[in-house]
Amino acid sequence: MAPPIYLLLGCAMIVLGRPANSYAGSIGVNYGRIANNLPSAVKVVQLLKSQGLQRVKVFDTDPSVLKALAGSNIKITVDLPNDLLYSAAKYPSFSQSWVKRNVAAYHPDTQIEAIAVGNEVFVDHHNTTKFLIPAMKNIHQALVNLNLHSSIKVSSPIALSALQTSYPSSAGAFLPELVEPVFEPMLSFLRQTGSYLMVNAYPFFAYESNSDVISLDYALFRENPGVVDSGNGLRYFSLFDAQLDAVFAALSALKYDDINIVVTETGWPSKGDETEIGASVENAAAYNGNLVRRILAGGGTPLRPKADLAVYIFALFNEDEKDGPTSERNYGLFYPNQQKVYDIPFTKDGIRPVATPVEGGVSKSSTGNTWCVASGEAGKEKLQAALDYACGEGGADCRPIQPDSTCYKPNTLEAHASFAFNSYYQKQGRAGGSCYFGGAAYVVTQQPKYGQCKFPTGY
Repeated sequence: MAPPIYLLLGCAMIVLGRPANSYAGSIGVNYGRIANNLPSAVKVVQLLKSQGLQRVKVFDTDPSVLKALAGSNIKITVDLPNDLLYSAAKYPSFSQSWVKRNVAAYHPDTQIEAIAVGNEVFVDHHNTTKFLIPAMKNIHQALVNLNLHSSIKVSSPIALSALQTSYPSSAGAFLPELVEPVFEPMLSFLRQTGSYLMVNAYPFFAYESNSDVISLDYALFRENPGVVDSGNGLRYFSLFDAQLDAVFAALSALKYDDINIVVTETGWPSKGDETEIGASVENAAAYNGNLVRRILAGGGTPLRPKADLAVYIFALFNEDEKDGPTSERNYGLFYPNQQKVYDIPFTKDGIRPVATPVEGGVSKSSTGNTWCVASGEAGKEKLQAALDYACGEGGADCRPIQPDSTCYKPNTLEAHASFAFNSYYQKQGRAGGSCYFGGAAYVVTQQPKYGQCKFPTGY
């Protein structure tokens, strides 16, 4: 009998691996500098390296920062500010000069990998939206002229307010007035240049405004029974995933399923005004700590289980000169003296197992005996995609479920997926988020048994 197609696909993925430019499971940080008490750029680079942070995003092209990052092997995303969009759009010579002076002069010693053209342009009160697409095209052409276009991507961060509908996620759609003049040409540009859509996603804002209907545990990646999308039947265990899938759904509605997302900003404030519900050190540590675990454990979203997720946490430091409510000055992971506001990991080596949702919604610690199994409600297509990932890129030991091996029978998709998911889960030290697979798996506290095959508890 021939091996099931999902085993053949899994083997193929082991050989092919991820694309060279893949972002899979990547954590970066936003380095804002609207403050009067921050350490020098040289010290900041030392801090980034000491924490294992390999990606950073800045909001300008300050020479002291770009010079300090030279030779650090830290990849950087720079920003062309909103107030330069008009000049970049109207004058190709300006874009050429800007790229030459602010990018080419430092690259490749400073590993600039992307240019964010503007930031949340659609909510900019200066009404610079009409300049965005021409500016992006001129900046890209400047990169082409300097032969840098193959290594440096061009995109523009959007806020979730660019969506007309975000709930349920399956109904995600961009604002109609932005589709034809902005999103259609932008997404076409991203496709043509092999780039991605930059998205700023803040579950904090949604929770703060709707704390009466949104569970705090759901917003913080903590144990919760999940929320079922009434449109597609998928179950979500985090508001973050639901927000991303609303964007993915909006992309699908315009037939741009091939465009990936990079989350250029997300975070949670450690302090806020009395009216800012949920802003606290405890909640900020929970959100950002669980976010790191979620991203580094791999896997996409319920709607896009194979999507590579890269996330930039906002922000590196508390910034004391920012305007607005108290929260705006308290998103930092670090105080200006470089001490952590709260202790969370930033790398796989620093991740410790945490509590994980289990069957029936019962809370169990992942430091005990727990196993990961496939959800029969996920559907064949989702299980297939998750199994391919686990046996291929995920590095699960799928040899026992090959034909004539010990765990091949019963020869069902759910049984084989369960074995592969558990292999991955145990190899990840049962870390929070490692039994997820886009909602295709869940944790149980009794050792599974399919036929004569018992599942291992660790490696």
